[in-house]
Amino acid sequence: MASPRVPAALALLTAALLLAGCSGQSEDPPVISTQGTGIVTGSPDTVTIVLGVETRASDASTALTDNAERARSLIETIKAQGVEEEDIATKNLSVQPNFLPSGSIDGYIVTNQVTATLRDVDRSGDLIDAAAGAAGDASRVQQLTFSIDDDSDLRAQARAQAVTRAEEQAQQIAEAAGAELGAVQSITEVPETEATPFPVSRSLADGAASTPIEAGSQDLTVSVSVTYEIN
Repeated sequence: MASPRVPAALALLTAALLLAGCSGQSEDPPVISTQGTGIVTGSPDTVTIVLGVETRASDASTALTDNAERARSLIETIKAQGVEEEDIATKNLSVQPNFLPSGSIDGYIVTNQVTATLRDVDRSGDLIDAAAGAAGDASRVQQLTFSIDDDSDLRAQARAQAVTRAEEQAQQIAEAAGAELGAVQSITEVPETEATPFPVSRSLADGAASTPIEAGSQDLTVSVSVTYEIN
């Protein structure tokens, strides 16, 4: 016959193992999370210009043919201004009926957009003026976007600023709480928003004098989120 002490001993052993497992569990250390932003300023050296060709005719075929001829002339003019072929793209070709208030159709509108990336900002005015001569009263300037072609050095500076500012904030919070700032637990760079284009919508048919374009300066911003352990 088994001793009645055996089940009791097994129960004690099981309890001891459970307690040992519980004591081995460690709680997550307390942390401080901050976000820092670094901003540096540079001079744009690239401009992307969206040029449009808009034609109208009583039938879609005529409007398309007219548009194709003018768009082809526009592209050749852009190339003649020194823009490389890989920096020219055609997009957003559309054919739309033109409705009268009565609901009937009195013709068709064809729009063709050509994007040109110019790596000499000072020549952007000349390019716009040349576009007016290429496509005539069908020419449209729809958007300008300035950018910095190689911003790696500026971005590195902004990133270092962002990390430093995040650490300064974390240190201030820790001191205010009577704690000591510990090791970095994680660093995440916050995705940046795309550059805001400068919207333009005007016809070039008036043949105005040379178009002035000033790129000015551009801020490059990097934000990071950093989590620190606290002791």
